Amino acid sequence: MSSQPPLSLATLTRVGSQLGTNPASIYQNSAGERFYLKMLESPMHARNEWIAAQLYKLAGAPVFEYLRCEDSCHVATRWLTLEKKSIAQLSAEERQQAQHWLGVHAWSANWDAAGFNGDNQGAFEGTVLTLDVGGALCYRAHGDPKGKAFGTEVNELQTLRSDKDNPHAVKLFAGMTDAAIAEAIRVVTELSDTAIHHTITCNGGSQKLADKILARKADMARQLAAM
Repeated sequence: MSSQPPLSLATLTRVGSQLGTNPASIYQNSAGERFYLKMLESPMHARNEWIAAQLYKLAGAPVFEYLRCEDSCHVATRWLTLEKKSIAQLSAEERQQAQHWLGVHAWSANWDAAGFNGDNQGAFEGTVLTLDVGGALCYRAHGDPKGKAFGTEVNELQTLRSDKDNPHAVKLFAGMTDAAIAEAIRVVTELSDTAIHHTITCNGGSQKLADKILARKADMARQLAAM
């Protein structure tokens, strides 16, 4: 967690407009630091995205640095000037970087891992990042609850590679070898249950969510053993 005080709109100046699907703007503080701040429909949506980002961080999957906000409906990330802003711009080596995190996307049910237009993967100084994790865990990218579709079975290991309604994910992940898929799954299955539980519950997540995420990890381990 950042040691920076929670961001307040009262201390920021708007310097840029919305980039994604959620209401948002680019803001700057008096020191010239820039942030991308999203206004979500509820504190639950904001907390969901914060927890998702912490799970990505726990797994080592690159994302923007998330910062606390005074308003419980806001989500903020530190601004980076990306060299590449879509999957189409990635090199072969960068695509392999992105593929390495398939397991994390599947585990967190991030159906929007690739983005509607292939624009949820970008590169900064040679590192490929997932640009927005608002579609992970309990809510879809536009904010609708996933309900029973977010269960204890990780079908996303298949659907992210095959769902015709998610064409950019298929383009990114469909060509992965069995060895690469197994390696991506191990990124998750080798995480400590204690660390996962702590990450969720210490960031405002419920015991129910922690239990589900641990069950999803166990399901991935079963799928790995069956490969």
